[in-house]
Amino acid sequence: MTTAISRRDRRISPVFLGLFAIMVVSAWAVWTEYSASPGFAVFLFVVSGWIVSLCLHEYAHARTALHGGDLTIGAKGYLTLNPLKYTHVALSIVLPVIFVIMGGIGLPGGAVFIERHRIRGRWKHSLISAAGPLTNVLFAAALTAPFWLGATDRVPELFRFALAFLALLQVTAAILNFLPVPGLDGYGVIEPWLSYRIRRQVEPYAPFGLLAVFGILWIPEVNQAFFDAIDAVMRALGVSEWDTYWGQEFFRFWQGEPDMAGFRA
Repeated sequence: MTTAISRRDRRISPVFLGLFAIMVVSAWAVWTEYSASPGFAVFLFVVSGWIVSLCLHEYAHARTALHGGDLTIGAKGYLTLNPLKYTHVALSIVLPVIFVIMGGIGLPGGAVFIERHRIRGRWKHSLISAAGPLTNVLFAAALTAPFWLGATDRVPELFRFALAFLALLQVTAAILNFLPVPGLDGYGVIEPWLSYRIRRQVEPYAPFGLLAVFGILWIPEVNQAFFDAIDAVMRALGVSEWDTYWGQEFFRFWQGEPDMAGFRA
């Protein structure tokens, strides 16, 4: 099926390569503490890493759709990993980054337009929807590898904090995305298995699903339960609350360099 996709349609975008380069350079600056402002280096690393993960999330949707039968994916530029090619740049890139800066929550994006009528088979539709958040799961597993492998003694403290916070964003994005709420990938996974009548009834509410989720998260009890679940996942991955807390504190460089002296044992 992929033979109809030209080499140009599959070429990695310079925009993505630039973002990846920023992530690598800022990661080096955090690791070596070369930057005059460690917090700013953490900020650049986390934001660029987060955008890279969003690009990979959308690419996973697109690539799976291509193999599922939607050959229009290539012409739309989705295989180039260029975030500017997404249907809704604001929803996929701008808003998620704003939410990271404001509250440290990995907001699910949603931007590739897939021509679902070209795809046959319910399992293919479900897999297309699941591919994006599964990318966040894999990203989180890779970021936390030093923790669950017990190799953090080889990782500089500041870099460990940055990894922990970026992994936290991946975990929140995966969990939120997998919620079976209209408009989110979790609903896309189960939608093919629902009756036509139910799908028609739910369809008008899809644009408001994410807003409803964040509205519900404002309820203190729900918010507490949600972040307890996030903490449980992070602990299972070997990441402590100490690491994620200081990762976010250094990330907020505009508040000044955090003073850890009073918190150390």
